[in-house]
Amino acid sequence: FAPHAGTCYQQVKQVLHAAVPDRLQGRERETGILRQFLREHVLGRRPGSLYVSGAPGTGKTACLSRVLLDCKDELAGSKTVVLNCMALGSPQSVFPALAQHLGLPVATGRERIRSLEKHLTAQGPMVLLVLDELDQLESKGQDVLYTLFEWPQLPSSRLVLVGLANALDLTDRSLARLGAHPAGSPRLLHFPPYTKEQLTRILQERLGQVAGDPVLDSAALQFCARKVSAVSGDARKALDVCRRAVEVVELEVRGQTLLKPLPAGES
Repeated sequence: FAPHAGTCYQQVKQVLHAAVPDRLQGRERETGILRQFLREHVLGRRPGSLYVSGAPGTGKTACLSRVLLDCKDELAGSKTVVLNCMALGSPQSVFPALAQHLGLPVATGRERIRSLEKHLTAQGPMVLLVLDELDQLESKGQDVLYTLFEWPQLPSSRLVLVGLANALDLTDRSLARLGAHPAGSPRLLHFPPYTKEQLTRILQERLGQVAGDPVLDSAALQFCARKVSAVSGDARKALDVCRRAVEVVELEVRGQTLLKPLPAGES
């Protein structure tokens, strides 16, 4: 740690927040696959589904958000709906939430699903539906997940579905029936935990955005990356640990400045 002016700590804490960076370190392959999938299906007007799995903090949501931002102009001719399933009251709530985004009138029960199906198989632009925290839609008999993943297979469907979840085996466990369809199973993309080297690069890139001498020295970053990669490979954890370390030092420095006697002549 180097002694620094207060504002520098603020900047460092800012860059260590888990926001979506311009470029995701160590996720070039996954970003490429996501971009290719969207181009092939949304722009190529081919309905389909993709299941993205990986532990928390492995960059799933950040990667997809980045790709959606980068492809914003390309996707302008289609309708994109992003839902976080954690925010839904129950698995069934995904249907009214989607209907609302698509501007459909409110319906209940079977009618609700029927009107959505009708809408998604009618003429019109492609619909890209992104469901984050997909594990929240697990229900008795998995009817909600089945319904959603079967929609892209309906004749003249215009739905492209991307689901993100922590569980690697959600599709094997919950959606085994889909495999019976020839085009049934969603395409799978797994995000492995970040390695020590990848975490170090992520931390270095974030901290490199702050001018001046580094606040955290490289041995400390390596130590943090090694510990986090051994436990979880969760980038958010690594960012948190560094941010907490900066807060501790900031408090110590503030304490020392308050206690130091002022040189003579200074008020």
